[in-house]
Amino acid sequence: MTAASLVARCVHGLEPTVAAEILRHGLGVITHIGHREVHFRASRPPAPHGLVLGLRTADDVFLLAARGTDVGPSRTGVAALAELAAAADLATLTRLRRDHGGPGALTGVEVSASFLGRRNFTRYDVEDAVGRALAARLGVGYHSRRGGAPPPGHGGWRVTLDGERATLLLRIAERPLHRRAYKRRSVPGTLHPPLAAAMVAMAGIEPGDTVLDPCCGAGTLLVEAVRQRAGIRACGFDLASRAVAAARENAAGLPVAVARADAGRLPVPDGVAHRVLANPPWGGQVAPGGLLAASAGRWWAEVRRVLAPGGTAVVLLPGVGEVPLGIRHGLTPVHLQRVRVAGAESFLVRWTAPRPGRRTPQQGAG
Repeated sequence: MTAASLVARCVHGLEPTVAAEILRHGLGVITHIGHREVHFRASRPPAPHGLVLGLRTADDVFLLAARGTDVGPSRTGVAALAELAAAADLATLTRLRRDHGGPGALTGVEVSASFLGRRNFTRYDVEDAVGRALAARLGVGYHSRRGGAPPPGHGGWRVTLDGERATLLLRIAERPLHRRAYKRRSVPGTLHPPLAAAMVAMAGIEPGDTVLDPCCGAGTLLVEAVRQRAGIRACGFDLASRAVAAARENAAGLPVAVARADAGRLPVPDGVAHRVLANPPWGGQVAPGGLLAASAGRWWAEVRRVLAPGGTAVVLLPGVGEVPLGIRHGLTPVHLQRVRVAGAESFLVRWTAPRPGRRTPQQGAG
């Protein structure tokens, strides 16, 4: 039996992180890493039923259904994309989808499309050309995304045009993996769950660790932490009562403690946290409040205070301009990874706190 060809879609910049997770869980062999995509050939024998759908750092995972040549920028080429639908082995795709933990039947069709470069057509033109052809082959209804979200039961297909290839994919799960069931409430600036999962992986959390989020928002980082690592103590704080309520609801039933506090003066002892995870309010979607409104340095000083000697902090930064300030407060950046979320460039930075006996920049050369 030929192994399934799978494609994990992700946040731009997390491609190596997703590839590492695939390999760590023995899900298959990486065959290609591209823009927001990691292609892999499923392991044989296949991974345990549904394990592919447990990927935490991927936005979604698909079966490779068909591949052709990119039709270029002209609108006249769009109709040729229907050939992707004609080339797909629908019976095999249905079986493989079921084998990997997805629903068996394809009871309806909806298509999402994306492309690189300027085109003289829209994504909806691509979606309709492929979606109508698929629906005709399957004998089911087609829902155009021009009319909004599809009804339940419609299989999710995706078409990508990268300048060289046109690719047709079939989603394995009923809905995208990034739509976490626990995310019942949200707040402005809430973190994208796969990005939070990547931060957790970067932190290297161990059983028994205390993990702290000084400005936890809706609690996404803490929930991802306890779902990835059992036996940890997770606690979060936020100045906004609305955020505290959202985090408590999202973390209901999980070993996560959330309280209202100012990130510039946390109600915890020095050196209590083995790991700090944070997406601070840098003034984008959320303006800093409390003591942070007066000084960004206060935030870095507090992170340095609560981190245990040799502890690790993973922080999402809107730019590298904050890095020198973290260094001046005694933290050492050891890894920097650029990501792009919702069109905005950001940076994941892993920091370490000094161990006893090590001189910090604040102490000087003496």
